[in-house]
Amino acid sequence: MLGAAEPYEARTDLYLGEKPVAIVVKLEDERGKKTASLDALSALVNDDLAKVNVAIVDRMHSPVALIPQLAGHIIAAGGKRLRPMLTLAAAKLCGHTGQRHIKLAACVEFIHTATLLHDDVVDESSLRRGLASANAVWGNKPSVLVGDFLFSRSFELMVEDGSLSVLAILSHASSVIAEGEVLQLITANDTTTSEDSYMDVIRAKTAALFAAACQIGAVVADRPKVEEEALESYGLNLGIAFQLIDDVLDFSAKQEKLGKAIGDDFREGKITLPVILAFRRGDDEERAFWRRTLEDLDQSEDDADLHHALTLMERHQSLADTVKRARHYGSIARDALGIFPDSPAKSALVDIIDFCIDRAY
Repeated sequence: MLGAAEPYEARTDLYLGEKPVAIVVKLEDERGKKTASLDALSALVNDDLAKVNVAIVDRMHSPVALIPQLAGHIIAAGGKRLRPMLTLAAAKLCGHTGQRHIKLAACVEFIHTATLLHDDVVDESSLRRGLASANAVWGNKPSVLVGDFLFSRSFELMVEDGSLSVLAILSHASSVIAEGEVLQLITANDTTTSEDSYMDVIRAKTAALFAAACQIGAVVADRPKVEEEALESYGLNLGIAFQLIDDVLDFSAKQEKLGKAIGDDFREGKITLPVILAFRRGDDEERAFWRRTLEDLDQSEDDADLHHALTLMERHQSLADTVKRARHYGSIARDALGIFPDSPAKSALVDIIDFCIDRAY
């Protein structure tokens, strides 16, 4: 019988055409541990989330019919509403009893949705959460403009809240997200990208909104600065862990789980941490392979190159080590909550750390 810290092998079988590809990742033993889920968080914020959804539908309204039609397509596409749920839970953690967090959670979702619309255009994605992306249905121009509309709606909600602190936090997050997207463009298809540069990208394009979504929960409850900073740290590190696992899942999850095909990042030449680690640890021949497939986008049509990329990642343990890094940031997020007394809200926020990381399995 394995001890608590003894590693074991998890096997994920991927199918590229008719050929199975087994990815074996050495993981710490998770057997006997309850399965992490969104259940506790969902139960905690369910009533408030229903109000958030009403606010979202109300603020999507426009006399220009295409706007609610296109916005509704992506908002209704099955997302977990994780970011607004974090705002609601953080507000509960801090003892907020008013209603300000409802509109602000809707604001957070609008910012997130706007970035998704823009991302899909930039990435030329045809799928979003398993459905046709908005740009695939309506084209790039409407998708960009509706994304701009949602950004504008989010700023209206910030102003209605009336707090300069909230406005500063969310507007800063919006600008940082845009910077992250531009930085990702600069590093795209560049196999010389360093791990530090990659971390700068995900802190900006993903983690910044997680941080802001959590921090404003303390602001609306008028809590001390130390609690604001703790929730900001929690959200930032949770967001980093979340994105690291997303980058692992691109190489190890079935399409129905992610809503996109295995290896989408690889086909687009995106430089993520699993690639960076495999590239650094490889020999000259392996690095030449990565340059050809990611820099030149010279890839086989039968997914043989994707198959080889997976083999190299297994050889150099780059997926397993990316999961280890995610666990590191998850631990920092968990420690950030240490200043708060035990409560259902705190337990739910801790559970979300495990949920975000355990998606890798």
